[in-house]
Amino acid sequence: MVALPLAERRRIGDLLLDAGLITRPQLDAALDSQRTRRKRLGEILTEDGLLDDVALSAVLSVQLDAPLVDLRSRPSDDEALVLVAEADARRLKVLPLQVQDGRLVVAIADPEDAATIGELEALAGCRVEVLLASSSEIERTIEQRYRIIGGIAAHLSAYAQAQPSAPRVAVRLRATEVDALRDAPVVQIVNLLVEQALRDRASDLHIEPQADGVRIRVRIDGILHDVAQLPSDIGPGLASRIKIMSELNIVEKQRAQDGQISMDIDGRAVDIRVATMRTIWGEKVVLRLLDKERNVLDLDELGFPTEVAPAYRTLLHAPFGMVIVAGPTGSGKTTTLYASMNELDRSALNVTTIEDPVEYTLGDVNQTQVNLAAGITFASGLRAILRQDPDIILVGEMRDHETAEIAVQAALTGHLVLTSMHATDATGALFRLLEMGVEPFLVSASVTGVAAQRLMRRICPHCRIEIEPTLDERELFVAEGVEAPSHVYIGRGCTYCSGTGYLDRVAAFELVRLTPTLRRLVTQGADYDRMREQVLADGMIPMRGDALRKASIGITTVAEAIRSVMS
Repeated sequence: MVALPLAERRRIGDLLLDAGLITRPQLDAALDSQRTRRKRLGEILTEDGLLDDVALSAVLSVQLDAPLVDLRSRPSDDEALVLVAEADARRLKVLPLQVQDGRLVVAIADPEDAATIGELEALAGCRVEVLLASSSEIERTIEQRYRIIGGIAAHLSAYAQAQPSAPRVAVRLRATEVDALRDAPVVQIVNLLVEQALRDRASDLHIEPQADGVRIRVRIDGILHDVAQLPSDIGPGLASRIKIMSELNIVEKQRAQDGQISMDIDGRAVDIRVATMRTIWGEKVVLRLLDKERNVLDLDELGFPTEVAPAYRTLLHAPFGMVIVAGPTGSGKTTTLYASMNELDRSALNVTTIEDPVEYTLGDVNQTQVNLAAGITFASGLRAILRQDPDIILVGEMRDHETAEIAVQAALTGHLVLTSMHATDATGALFRLLEMGVEPFLVSASVTGVAAQRLMRRICPHCRIEIEPTLDERELFVAEGVEAPSHVYIGRGCTYCSGTGYLDRVAAFELVRLTPTLRRLVTQGADYDRMREQVLADGMIPMRGDALRKASIGITTVAEAIRSVMS
């Protein structure tokens, strides 16, 4: 990159004023501050929150006559990433892009930082060509581009070399020492797999033995993706290592087992739920990853429609009653329950939970966990909670008659009960309670509301584009009572979303509040269709309609709404 000579450049403050990004008083204050803070004007403005670094980069591009590199569409070559270690890239805030004509091309926030460029050239052993990008985009992209899973190959080689020598070493070493020698590469492979899964925002890691190897997959935003194929002989070692970490029986290979691991990955505390199962090719292991340091979202971030959120908050602030969050496995019910507790005044109320397991810790909440070995079930834990003078009780899952009956009695005796339940929709949750054997009049008297939800993938904000809806899509909107939009949105696919067009997830909701008419129908044992008809007459926005509304305003795609909610 060849920058403009100093004499031909306009001052950055003037460019910022012309662009309307700052005011004259803000510029004057920053210039005064520059005398004591000894920093560049742009740094001061961003540190003081008057300017974001993306806007600063755009202005720098004009000042230096240097094009901005779009990291959404500009990938990084493996050859370039090898030349600069991840730790150095983070420290210097640079992103290697490619090696071209013997020079390393990198993205950098300050293309005139001679010290950083000189150090890069020493590290890479070649000349460096710099392109301009914002520091926030560089930092975010570094974690996406550096694939630590690539280091598995060296550990696989070490594992293969250690295997033949293990019997000979066993003569001279204790058995535990032989195990440590043999398992060391396996330990590293497990750690790398978990760390890469966390970097990829995966919720689950699957280790699947097959006829020709061990398939490694991760679930990201609800969809499974292949990440690696390992040799078959490493499968038993991976399963044994994970079972040791989760304190399971490594000798038992036929029976399914469940366990839990607590790990520290990249300075983040992570809880991992482990489930093993025997297949014809060996033991399959699934790890559910729970990042304990992830912030609990609030209801608005979850995707509650503006028409629904006030009514749901009213239910949460009622002095008693039962509020159910329903949906299939993996629909985000627990996340919604945690967000619901964030709405409560926990300092003035005694909020107590019984969960399986405790996924995230909350301040001012007494959280307890199911422990079958100690005789603590949902039912027994709920009985114990009722003797602790609770105001609000969270029951992680309503899954049997005994738990449901105790929870209903608690709701009727002056407690607010929050719980989740497996059901396809809000009306179906009421039927599920009845199927558990709870008397209809108790259900109608205790339940105040049911929120049902499904998760949909969000369109990646970095590559979202408008398109015209097809005729079938227009007809779909009309059929669901939603005004057909003139345009809808899709994700084009970029480096931020790994080419999928989606990044993160959002929920589609429907909320049923038990009106007097609906309570009478529940007490009378009305069928599903009659109840569904009534909740729609009471003004419920169906989940399908909410999904299509989110598609019409560019939160998700029509195809994703159909896949997640309407199929």
